Amino acid sequence: MSAPTTSASAPRTRTRLSRTTKRGITVGVIAAVLVGMALGTRVVSADDPLALGVEEFSAEDFGVEQFEIVQEGVIDRSVDAEVLAAAIAEDPEAAADQYAVPSSGGPVFSVSLTGVVGDGQSGIYEIQVDGLPDDLLVRVQTGPAINGTELRDATGAYEFGEFTNQIAFQNAAAALNDELKLRVLESVDTENLSGQTVSLVGAFTLVNPAAWLITPVEVTVQ
Repeated sequence: MSAPTTSASAPRTRTRLSRTTKRGITVGVIAAVLVGMALGTRVVSADDPLALGVEEFSAEDFGVEQFEIVQEGVIDRSVDAEVLAAAIAEDPEAAADQYAVPSSGGPVFSVSLTGVVGDGQSGIYEIQVDGLPDDLLVRVQTGPAINGTELRDATGAYEFGEFTNQIAFQNAAAALNDELKLRVLESVDTENLSGQTVSLVGAFTLVNPAAWLITPVEVTVQ
């Protein structure tokens, strides 16, 4: 009878890291993290815009700084009222393409005219202008309330995307209207314009081809 054969399995070897090796790896990882943080860290001085934060929009500052630019832009773009009325009567779309600046409220035209001021109500006066059709109603707003966004939109220089939100965009228009009252209309006797001959330059949004409501940037009483 043969002797039983005993098979011995090979012993399993387990690799163990010494405490010293583990400690070295941990220190190395920490050091790498610290280096990465240092490389990704920017030192910001106290007067850096990042430290100060995003500057809040000031409508008042916008009006003060931009009104003269808008005023000059409207004057430069202005078209004689008789020429403009004829162009709009013939083809409003073509007239808009040639003379107006597009806006969300409609095309904004810049116009110059001389006429006799008629009756007024709430600071809005009719103006009779020679050479214009009899059925064209021309009015000018003189305050105390100046409404609309014509001054903001008349030159095409300011777009909604340049402002933080719709409120700031609207406030910019109101600020220009406020500057108009201070710089132009304050020197005009707006309560006693009826019967006076005036020359003015201003802007209006064409909503109804038969009615213009002009926001002036320049008014001269003759």
